[in-house]
Amino acid sequence: MLLALLGWISSCVTTFVPLWKNLNLDLNEMEVWNMGLWQVCITQEEGVVECQAHGSFLALPPELRISRLLMCLSNGLGLLGCLLAALGLEGWRTCEDKPGRKRRLLLGGGVTLGMAGITTLVPVSWVAYNTVLDFWDETVPDIVPRWEFGEATFLGWFAGAFLAAGGLLFACSTRSTKTATPLAPGCYQAPAAPGRAEGHHLHPRNADLVI
Repeated sequence: MLLALLGWISSCVTTFVPLWKNLNLDLNEMEVWNMGLWQVCITQEEGVVECQAHGSFLALPPELRISRLLMCLSNGLGLLGCLLAALGLEGWRTCEDKPGRKRRLLLGGGVTLGMAGITTLVPVSWVAYNTVLDFWDETVPDIVPRWEFGEATFLGWFAGAFLAAGGLLFACSTRSTKTATPLAPGCYQAPAAPGRAEGHHLHPRNADLVI
């Protein structure tokens, strides 16, 4: 459960921090540009940070637009998966008389967390792939600054891995089923013979005696 919670929190942080890409200007080393899904920030040497939100959603590159949607979907799925998995844990008293329902809740939480992990890894990997392509683009002059990986890229990979691992553990835990203990041979008790009461013995009647 802690692994899934850590992955969900890391995914939320990855969504909103402007650290998906870093740009170091060779001509002006006193400034560092950082880009995220929602805004672009400029960090100066004095520690002053100036951020500006993206002007238009449609003006963004395709990978950033789809990454916004997928990351928001991942945050919602991660929260839903944690809630379902928590209700299916043994420590909660909900549905104690219905173990089958608790197993279904735990399985649903694991599947939902796995989907959250996938929807986190896909946009982060897509943005990283395009960053690599742009960095090694030979058509761009060498004097032009190039974007590099930001801290949020690595955090997003860890978040997706944690969510997927937590979901897999929850799904695998539902396979453990309780087996009924067979009755020991010594505990078997033969049924009492009809007409014989406990602690009494039948005696032949006098009329049945053979002389």
